[in-house]
Amino acid sequence: MEFQRGDFTISTEKDRLQVDMIHHYLTTEAYWTTGRTRATTEKAIANSLCFGLYHGDRQVGFARVVTDYTVFAYLCDVFVLVDYQGQGLGKWLTESILEVLDEEGVRWTMLATRDAHELYEDYGGFQKLHLPEKWMGRVNPRLLQSSGQSYTVPGDGM
Repeated sequence: MEFQRGDFTISTEKDRLQVDMIHHYLTTEAYWTTGRTRATTEKAIANSLCFGLYHGDRQVGFARVVTDYTVFAYLCDVFVLVDYQGQGLGKWLTESILEVLDEEGVRWTMLATRDAHELYEDYGGFQKLHLPEKWMGRVNPRLLQSSGQSYTVPGDGM
């Protein structure tokens, strides 16, 4: 699948992805991928619906979606290189992804963000979780032990 806007292209073609650039960005610029290995990046790409954002032949952005194409999708690893920010490309990338998911009939799309709530609210229609008292999550304790990180669920008294 491909979307075109001027000199920019969004493509779901995995063979076009520039994995070196993606992994470099995720491990040096992104706050959410601390300690991610190249093998983890490659496995995540292989098992996800991926969207590359390109200026000509140069990849300048990326996003991936973990999905069953029917009931659930998790949007993650979204970025646009700094030199290309402020041009509406992140908005276009988000809208294109949601168009694909909506066309597939995906019922529920989630994401997590520390600092882009307004972007996703304005351009994707995302909202805080409905019935948050029912939603739960789990972090693999083996991964936390090996990385030296600790994780405490907010409000669990620990």
